[in-house]
Amino acid sequence: MGALHDGHRALLDAARSGCDYSVVSIFVNPKQFGPGEDLASYPRPRQQDVETCRQAGADLVFIPSAAEMYPPGFRTVVRVAGLTDGLCGATRPGHFDGVTTVVARLFNIIGPDLAWFGEKDYQQLLVVRQLVADLAWPIEIVAHPTVRDPDGLAASSRNRYLDGPSRRQACEIYAALRGAAERARSGQTDAASLIDLARTRIQQAGRCTIDYVSLVDAQTLEALSSVDRPARLCAAVRIGPCRLIDNVPVDVPEADR
Repeated sequence: MGALHDGHRALLDAARSGCDYSVVSIFVNPKQFGPGEDLASYPRPRQQDVETCRQAGADLVFIPSAAEMYPPGFRTVVRVAGLTDGLCGATRPGHFDGVTTVVARLFNIIGPDLAWFGEKDYQQLLVVRQLVADLAWPIEIVAHPTVRDPDGLAASSRNRYLDGPSRRQACEIYAALRGAAERARSGQTDAASLIDLARTRIQQAGRCTIDYVSLVDAQTLEALSSVDRPARLCAAVRIGPCRLIDNVPVDVPEADR
């Protein structure tokens, strides 16, 4: 959606090294914003974004308007069931219908062989993979590890909403998830205990609203009661005007492997 940062640049670099011709789509998609969300204020530094793409060696930058993406009479909604029910799907109704609809349209317009998505948006990554598999599109969805700033905060276009104190507070989200994941590797497998550990640290960092902290199956996103298979610990937290998401892998304790 533009406002490109180091995470996007890493996707660009991966695409350039992994294929012969790279296309970057930039589109602030109104269909994935809910009522009261930041569609109007979402950053749109178009010239800066185009320059970032040029420096990264992108072959084409596709920047359609909303009218071009959704012309008069557009009626189709693309929905992936199941994977979109929990996590951000539960707290942002309709969000993933907007994501899958725009991704389907972009894929049909561009016709890629490979498409790179970051693990920071882990639920989105799995949803897009399911979309491609279900519709039998000959597209490989390539995951890229979350890119983090030196302080641990996951790169995000919305980080620009954070001032100094709120940024330091935001860094505790990753620290809390990582601490809980380390506790799991040490043998604590009870999901409720791990979630409580992470929630407590996030809350102690400062005033915020926690949309969720959840331990889920790494493939199905099913909520888990214990770490008995590869999992992800995911969180969405609102700090001031900024809604931040992050996640970390959680491995089965070595003693149980």
